[in-house]
Formats: sequence, C-alpha cells, structure tokens
Amino acid sequence: MIRILANDGIQEDGKTLLEEAGYQVDTEKVPQDKLAEVLPDYDVVIVRSATQIRKDLIDVCPNLKIIARGGVGLDNIDFQYAQEKGITVMNTPAASSQSVAELVFGHIFSLARSLHLSNREMPGADAQQFKKLKKAFSEGTQVRGKSLGIIGFGRIGQEVARIGLALGMNVMPVDLVVNEADIDINIYNSKDVKMSVNLQTYRMEEVLPKADFLTLHVPFSGGSALIDASRLSQMKPGACIINTSRGGAVDEAALLEALDSNALAGAALDVFDNEPTPNPALLNHPKISCTPHIGAATVEAQANIGLELADKIIAFFGDDK
Repeated sequence: MIRILANDGIQEDGKTLLEEAGYQVDTEKVPQDKLAEVLPDYDVVIVRSATQIRKDLIDVCPNLKIIARGGVGLDNIDFQYAQEKGITVMNTPAASSQSVAELVFGHIFSLARSLHLSNREMPGADAQQFKKLKKAFSEGTQVRGKSLGIIGFGRIGQEVARIGLALGMNVMPVDLVVNEADIDINIYNSKDVKMSVNLQTYRMEEVLPKADFLTLHVPFSGGSALIDASRLSQMKPGACIINTSRGGAVDEAALLEALDSNALAGAALDVFDNEPTPNPALLNHPKISCTPHIGAATVEAQANIGLELADKIIAFFGDDK
C-alpha cells in the first residue's frame, strides 16, 4: 500500500479522495527534527510552508517518490536535488490564486481607509478619543482611478489584475516572461455578460513612479531583495506597497526607513523575513497592515489545494497501489 504523510495537513475532501483510491494517509504532525526517523517509511510527503524537505532528509528516504507542496512556491524544498534523485516534486499553483488576490485587496482597502489602525485604536476609546480618531482617519482615499502596479503577472498577478480592472483601477503589470494577457471579467451568475481586457506588461522603471499601490507576486528564494532601497526611492510619493509573495522580496529595513521618512504612505505584509517571529517594528508600525501568512488560508483555497494534490498523486501512481 502507498503511504502518504500529510505533515502540514490536507483538507478532508482531498484526504478522502486519496483514501478511496486505496492509499494510507497519515496527518499527525511529525516535528522537523523527527522526520528523518519517520519519513523513510513513506512513499509521499505532503507539506505546506512549515515543513522543510532538504537534501539531508531526502538522502535518508530511499522510498520517497513524491514531494507535494500545498501552495505555490517550492522554497522550503530542495526541489532540484529531489528531481536529480528521481523524486517528483509537485505543487498547486492555481488553487489559491483567488484567495491571495482577495487578501491583496483586503490590505489595499485597509491602507486606503486606515482600517488596520481603526481596529487597533478604537477599542476602549472614550468620546473625546473617538472624535480625535474620526479626525485622524478622515483623509482616506478611494481606490477607483488609482494606478495598481503588479510585479509578477502569473496566475495570482492576473487574478489581482481582474479585481483591479473591475474596481476601475489603472492596472500596470510587470513581468520578465509574460508580454501580455487577456483578462476575462466574469459577472457572477450571468451567462450573457462577458468581457475581456488585453493587458500589456510594462518595464519596472515605468511602473514604480506611477503606481499608487504596488503588489508583489513573484517567486523568491533568497538573495538580494527585489524591492530594495533604490527601487523604493523610485516609487511615487504617498504610494503603498503590498507583499503577499515571499518574505525577503522587500527589503524590510529599507521599507521601515521609507515609511518613517514619509516617502511611502503605507505597506501591507502577509509574509516576513523571519517567520514565525517577524520584526516587531513591522508588526507595530502604524503605517503597516499585517496578516500572519494567510494568503491561501481560505476554506475554498484549501479545498482546491487538497483536491488538486489528490488528483496529481493518483494520476502519478495510476493503478499501482
């Protein structure tokens, strides 16, 4: 029997699909330092971002045939080495695009109307403080008509573009590979209304000085930050930056300096350099809207991820149970 360790969990529908195919699926979490003792008995390991599958672990797992990542990136997996060892590495790039894109706009609205600060400061406020808060947060901005820079125009970037277009934003994507994309605007529960917008990509240097909101959707596995001090200095005064891609893609020290000097109006971070212990200066900064790496953490996205992984694993093994 094929044995699967879903070490970071798997949504129940995906687990059921695998079990109905005749596979054993174990979901009890194994600590990272104990994996080398347990994983050699498994044919498949399913992880999200918490579990690391590195070279030393791969070397002690001769039976391992699949490393499956429930998510977009592969930065917690030595995937090239795994492939060299004949292990198939798979992920779910399409399953969570909508959820991540919606979180981006949750942060955009939060920054535009100071929702993050209102929620921090209103509890316990007396009448006098209420009036001060009302005055302090009375200079919000509308999103319609603003320019939205999208760095990385893959599945998630295109989903962000779709929402931005529907909101009436000027969408300006940047990508090193994609030159253009047709973005379909789907009207809910309507078979008659269909729209499609062709978007051309821009150069980074064109977008930075024009974007009111800049959102990142790029793979990042370490090294120099994509958005460093130099690129932050090129951004439009009063702009906001949103990072739901990978910690380190934005230089956090340079970001704090840009916010403190009022070069930027705000930032939103769902990912951090030092997860799960981010820099407290980021978490407590009044101009930063924070979430704890929850881009793909919706019921719908997790269901899609579980089912997509199950389908891929079953297709890989076929009738070999």
